[in-house]
Amino acid sequence: MTALPGRRPAEADPPAAGRPADEDLRTLFGQSIAVFAALTGPTHVVEAANPAFFAAIGEERARTGVPLAELMPELDGQGFIALLDEVYRTGESYTAHNARIMLGTGSQAREAFFDFTYEARRDADGTVTGIRVIGVETTQVKQAQRLMAEHRAMLEQIARQAPLAEVLDGMARCIENLAPQEVLVSVLLADTDGRHLRHGAAPSLPDFYNEAIDGIATGEGVGSCGTAAHRREPVVVTDIATDPFWADFRDLAERAGLAACWSTPILARDGSLLGTFAMYHRTPRVPRDTDLALARVFTGTAALAIERHHIEEAKAAADARARAAHDELARVVRAERELRAEAEQRAAAAAELTARLRTAAAAQAASPRPERCQLGGSDGCSAPAEIKIADSWGDAAWGCPVHVEEAIINVRSVFIANEELGGLAAYVNR
Repeated sequence: MTALPGRRPAEADPPAAGRPADEDLRTLFGQSIAVFAALTGPTHVVEAANPAFFAAIGEERARTGVPLAELMPELDGQGFIALLDEVYRTGESYTAHNARIMLGTGSQAREAFFDFTYEARRDADGTVTGIRVIGVETTQVKQAQRLMAEHRAMLEQIARQAPLAEVLDGMARCIENLAPQEVLVSVLLADTDGRHLRHGAAPSLPDFYNEAIDGIATGEGVGSCGTAAHRREPVVVTDIATDPFWADFRDLAERAGLAACWSTPILARDGSLLGTFAMYHRTPRVPRDTDLALARVFTGTAALAIERHHIEEAKAAADARARAAHDELARVVRAERELRAEAEQRAAAAAELTARLRTAAAAQAASPRPERCQLGGSDGCSAPAEIKIADSWGDAAWGCPVHVEEAIINVRSVFIANEELGGLAAYVNR
């Protein structure tokens, strides 16, 4: 990584005496938030620096009398030492804006941004003797700008009703990119009963870890997330290897390379549990104020996304129930129409049979007992007339068992009238 291109302003006239000017600068910048360091010689030995400079690079490195490259070996390969060499060689100042620099090494490394100027120091003869470093750290401003942009993008996702998994995954990746030190983010979603947590998003955690914690119970001492969900308050575990909350998950965390976990409950506006938001670290760590602020901002955003998702789910379920009720109503209407049509058919059949009975009754006046069935309709029936039936109007007819049964089923007022043939019992037991 190299320094961002800068500009070289016109060189100011050298001071009459270099040493008193440096003393004045040290006095002016002594308690300032601006960083200041006076470097001397071609190896850029740190002659003096204000507290803000040492606070920026790490208080443990607060010493003078050593070359800057030795004090800050991480600068090697980032281009800043080469820029110092050029300013020392040419005497021309160099200014950069929002220059990115990685400070520290290993797990203590952090990304930082600075506005700074390298300005040549000269003796009374105008010869370059060293370099003044004057700057202001803009890391927080840069991170705030990035945070606002990412946060706005997530709110737009929520507004356009993007899938919850997509929103949460994007949020997790955003925080992992914004955090000054390596962090692995996990979002767990609460079951409807609030007693278990389900996987929501964790793009950088290994699959075996996500599968193992999917469905964990909420409760006191159930890791950082289970405890945070139970207490409804943040739970900070700075060292998983020794914390009693992680007794049941310590081996799992070790396999995943996790050493610290800070978990914050995600709560709805009514205080009900929506899930948990966790920040994992590879080394034991105590959260800083900026870490906690980042967690609060994105926990609130996650709550908004999850509540919006629940509302959309409820609307979809209501729509499904409405569609099901509409479909059921349509089915009932169809069934009613079919029954009505069948009833109409039965009524028509009954009317036809009634007509047959009347026709048979008229014929019976001339012949008390016909030999053949009188209920066969227009097609006639050659079966013997065995049973006499009558209706409530006094019409009677003789018929075969088949047609008599049909008449009894379809004409409610029909009954068996011939007691000499055994009546209804004889017909039922025939």
